[in-house]
Amino acid sequence: MAGQLQLFVALVLFAICVSEIDSSAETMKNISSGFIKVLDECKQELNLGEHILNDFYHFWKEDYSLLNRETGCAIICMSKKLDLLDPDGNLHHGNAKEFAMKHGAEEEVASKMITLVHECEKQHTGVEDECLRKLEVAKCFRSGIHQLNWAPNMDVIVTEVLTEM
Repeated sequence: MAGQLQLFVALVLFAICVSEIDSSAETMKNISSGFIKVLDECKQELNLGEHILNDFYHFWKEDYSLLNRETGCAIICMSKKLDLLDPDGNLHHGNAKEFAMKHGAEEEVASKMITLVHECEKQHTGVEDECLRKLEVAKCFRSGIHQLNWAPNMDVIVTEVLTEM
C-alpha cells in the first residue's frame, strides 16, 4: 500500500511538472505569436528579403544557425514597434513584463524571461554592431528557453499568425 501511495505521489508530481512545462511552452507560443505579428511591417520598412521569414520560421530550432545580421535588425524593429526597448536599446523590463503577461505569462515566467534576456544582453555588450548584438542576444535567449524546456512549436505559431492575417 505504501509503495502504491509513493508511486501515486510521484505520478502527481510528474504531471504537475509536465503541466508547468507545457503551460510555459504555450505561453512562449503566445508571446512569439504576438511578437511576430509586426514582422511584415519591419520587413517592408527595412526592405528585407524573404530569407528573413525562414530565420523566424526556424528560430526555435536549436540546430538552426542564426547568422543573418538582418534578423537582428528585424528583432530591433519588431521590439521598437512593440515598445519593448528602453532608450539605450536594451530590453525595457516593465514593458516586456507587461507584454509577456498580456500574452499569458504568469508573473514568475515573465520575470524569468526578462532575467534571461538581461543576462544575455550583459554577455554581449562588447558586440558593437547593434543588429549583430541583438542577434547574439536572441540566440542566447533561445538557448536559455530550450534549457527551461519552454520552446514553442514554430509550425503552430506560423499557422496561427497566417490564419489571423
